[in-house]
Amino acid sequence: MELLSTPKNIEINNITCDSFRISWAMEKGDLERVTHYFIDLNKKENKNSNKFKHRHSAQDVPTKLVAKAVPLPMTVRGHWFLSPRTEYSVAVQTAVKQSDGEYLVSGWSETLMSGRQEVRGAAGRDGLLQGDGDALMSPYLSPDYAKEHLAQLQEKAELIAGRMLRFSVFYRNQHKEYFQHVRMHCGNVMKPSLKDNSGSHGSPTSGMLHGIFFSCNTEFNTGQPPQDSPYGRYRFQIPAQRLFNPNTNLYFADFYCMYTAYHYVVLVLAPKGSSGDLFCRERLPQLDISSNKFLTCCVEEGELVYRHAQDSILEVIYTEPVDLSLGVLGEISGHQLMSLSTANAKKDPSCKTCNISVGR
Repeated sequence: MELLSTPKNIEINNITCDSFRISWAMEKGDLERVTHYFIDLNKKENKNSNKFKHRHSAQDVPTKLVAKAVPLPMTVRGHWFLSPRTEYSVAVQTAVKQSDGEYLVSGWSETLMSGRQEVRGAAGRDGLLQGDGDALMSPYLSPDYAKEHLAQLQEKAELIAGRMLRFSVFYRNQHKEYFQHVRMHCGNVMKPSLKDNSGSHGSPTSGMLHGIFFSCNTEFNTGQPPQDSPYGRYRFQIPAQRLFNPNTNLYFADFYCMYTAYHYVVLVLAPKGSSGDLFCRERLPQLDISSNKFLTCCVEEGELVYRHAQDSILEVIYTEPVDLSLGVLGEISGHQLMSLSTANAKKDPSCKTCNISVGR
C-alpha cells in the first residue's frame, strides 16, 4: 500500500479552557484513505510553590489521543487533560487501519509548541496557533471559566448542599511552625497567599487570587468544629462576624471532588471595595449573603446569625490579612487526617455531579 504523506501546516484555534480546534494539510490522495488520527499532546504545568495550603512542583504530562478520521478542522475536548495556564506541544500523525487490524501510519508532523499567556477573559475567546513545518513557540489565549460557566457549577453545587446548620466561628488549621512564623516575622498578622491549583482546572481564582484559607463546617451532633483536620494540629478560631458581615461580599468560586463521595464548595469572602472584592466582581458569581445555599449571614432578633450547608465541605477564602489577636489559637484533640487534605487536589474529571463541559 502506498505510504501516507506527513501532515503539515498545523493550525489550532477556538481555544477554551477545555477544548481546541485543530487542522492540518494532507496530500489529496490521503484524504479518502485515512481512517484515524493520532495526536500527541504534551503539557508542562508550571506549578510554583506557595503557602496557601501546600507545596507542589512542575511535572510533564503526556497524552496520546486516537480519533476516527473526520473532516478537518476537528474539535478536541477533554477537561481531564486540558488546562489553562499551561504550555502544550502538539504533533499529529495520520493512519489507515488495515484488514489485519494493523495501522499504516504517516510520519509525525513537526511538533507545534505553545505557551499560554496569563489572561483575564471569558472562556471561548479565540486564539490562533499555527506552524509551517518548523517547531514554533507562540503564545495563545486559553481562558478560565467565565461567569456563566461558574454559574453552571453553582447550580450543580446547590443540588447537593443540604440543609443549613448554625455556626459561630471560622477556623484555620496549620502546623505549630506556621503560627510561630506569623508571630515572630509577620507582626502577628496572617497574610494572604496566592491560591493553589486545587479544584476545577478552569477556576479563575487558581494562581490568581490572594487569600487566607478558612473552614466553617461543624459536626451536626455537637454544632462545633470537628476535632480532626488534614492541615495541622494547631487551630486558629475567629468569631464569624469578624470576617463575614453586611460589609462583606460573598462569591461562589468552585465545586469539585477528589474521587470520593465528599464534595467541596469554594467561596470567597471579600470586604466591600477591597482589591479582592474588585477581582471577584469581574470573575465570580456574587451570592446574596442572607439567602443562598452555602453560607449565610442574617439578622435575627437584632443579632447576626450564621449558617453553613451541611452536605458540602466549604473552603472559604478571606482576601485580607487577619490579626491573630482577633481570635484564639489552640491545639486540637483529634488526628491530622492527611488523606482528607485538598492540597493541590485534582478534580475527578469523571464525576457527573460536579463537572461541566464548556467547549461545546
